[in-house]
Amino acid sequence: MDKLNRIFAMQKELDSDIIALRKLESISSQEWIQKDVLAIVAELGELLNETSFKWWKNPKEINIAALQEEIVDVLHFFISLCIHAGLNADSLFELYAAKNIENFDRQHGRSDKPGYSAMDNEAGY
Repeated sequence: MDKLNRIFAMQKELDSDIIALRKLESISSQEWIQKDVLAIVAELGELLNETSFKWWKNPKEINIAALQEEIVDVLHFFISLCIHAGLNADSLFELYAAKNIENFDRQHGRSDKPGYSAMDNEAGY
């Protein structure tokens, strides 16, 4: 079993345990999707707080260990969201690979979708 499949299996087990312990069996898939997205947003806020982004405060050195912990928290809820949305490691990989090709095509002006081509960017950013 590869690492991404293991992450999905571990998350499924954690989700099942949380659902059983907290008696959340009545929550629908649609509700779980909403809850997962909200949790991701909350965790992204915690991740942002680890980056010393507040220009109105004295900068502090980024605590890489705390930053990494928040990244993993985001990943937990992202994988949970994938599971509730019907994705597994293989389907997520396939969708990612296809989108990655499209993103390269957009940057190189090979996509029908306008506004992405780096060849058209005169501003340089």
